[in-house]
Amino acid sequence: MIKPSDDRRFFLITLWYRMPSDKQIPIADKIMEVTNAICEKPSEDFRKQMIFFINELISKDFNSLVQLLYKIDVDEKKLKNLLGQHKNVDAASLIADLIISRQLQKMATRKQFTGREKPGTDDSW
Repeated sequence: MIKPSDDRRFFLITLWYRMPSDKQIPIADKIMEVTNAICEKPSEDFRKQMIFFINELISKDFNSLVQLLYKIDVDEKKLKNLLGQHKNVDAASLIADLIISRQLQKMATRKQFTGREKPGTDDSW
């Protein structure tokens, strides 16, 4: 698997600023693209940019944020509990942390199951 460089991640995040307004990629799609490229714990700058984009979704397109959280498979109960326990914390930062955590969890699961021997003909269906 090719590990995306920090430059690629930075490029994906900053697409928002470089594209003409009539051809902008929806914010949720940008977040999905960038988070799918996470291979290790991202930098604080990456996290801050994610928070910015999530705040944009909260204020301008909440429906897309909800759909994004389902696509990424963020645990709804965990999110509700965190938001309830940390009422004085910016919701976007909590959501960004959950998204990053979920993507890192997926990456660890993929690593765990890659490289395993394929079952023999007796074990396959």
